[in-house]
Amino acid sequence: MVMKKFLNDPQRVTNELLEGYALCFPNKIKLVSEKIVVRATPKSKDKVAVITLGGAGHEPALSGFVGEGMLDASVVGDIFAAPGAPKVVEALRMFKDYAGIVFVVLNHEGDQRNANMAIMMAEKEGIKVTKIVTAEDIAPGVDAPASERRGLGGCIPLIKILGAAAEKGYSAEEIVEIGERFNKRMATLAVTLKVATHPQSGGEIGALADDQMEIGMGQHGEGGGNGPEPMQSADWVAETMANKVLRAVDAKAGEKIMLLINGSGGTTLMEQFVIFRKAYEVTKAAGIEIAASYCGEVLTVQEAAGFQMIVGVFDDQTLELFKSPSDAPYWVTR
Repeated sequence: MVMKKFLNDPQRVTNELLEGYALCFPNKIKLVSEKIVVRATPKSKDKVAVITLGGAGHEPALSGFVGEGMLDASVVGDIFAAPGAPKVVEALRMFKDYAGIVFVVLNHEGDQRNANMAIMMAEKEGIKVTKIVTAEDIAPGVDAPASERRGLGGCIPLIKILGAAAEKGYSAEEIVEIGERFNKRMATLAVTLKVATHPQSGGEIGALADDQMEIGMGQHGEGGGNGPEPMQSADWVAETMANKVLRAVDAKAGEKIMLLINGSGGTTLMEQFVIFRKAYEVTKAAGIEIAASYCGEVLTVQEAAGFQMIVGVFDDQTLELFKSPSDAPYWVTR
């Protein structure tokens, strides 16, 4: 299949995108050992480091959120593939003298497998790592066990909270407790209109007819929900999805939430704002306060068309941390 992308050698795309990223933001991040992105100015070692791992091809996730008040490092794998355990251990060693390491891992088989292997290897060297997993996708069902739910774009607001807690000097155990509290009341649901192509092979990831959409499709084209269905209006999609995610987090009148619309790569801001408008109406009608909101791209899948609706319920502490200062290339809070 012929791709219309501005690429050179497809086998070098990960290296080249990371090189370009580091050149673009030299005052915020730097590239170490080809595929480890770290803060240009490290935090003090008496604080906990927050790191993550994940495949390339989802930009700005995950390396776009390395910076003050967010991640200390992101270990990058090839396109849509988790980095190998040795590279992850290499990154963990960089933070062995910090007050601790909190390791954010999305619930995907490769990410989990390589993360667990890296943790075992690191702990044999005396490096203590505390893991926190995001598994907020409700497509398998609200009551599905966390092991069956995927980690989607909800990792980004969680990283914002964890990074702020680390910046304030909380211990690794305290940071994970805060994160799990938010994790338990966070939900994401995705909808796809057009699948992505793999930038190294040109092959389509998944399948959807031109007049179909799928609520619940995973970010790599995995099936979810009830399968493809006919296209519906923006209001119908937004209302249907908002009701599902609000129910999943058990949001009650008077509570404060985050409402985030994450474009998948091929959905315009125009469409995202139209979706947000209806989701906002549904939320306000339920007496729920939107204390933080965002429309844009935080985790994409190349040119896939669709979006993820992400909701999280705040308590006073998590809201304060979410609104704390940060200075990552793709998330700046003053």
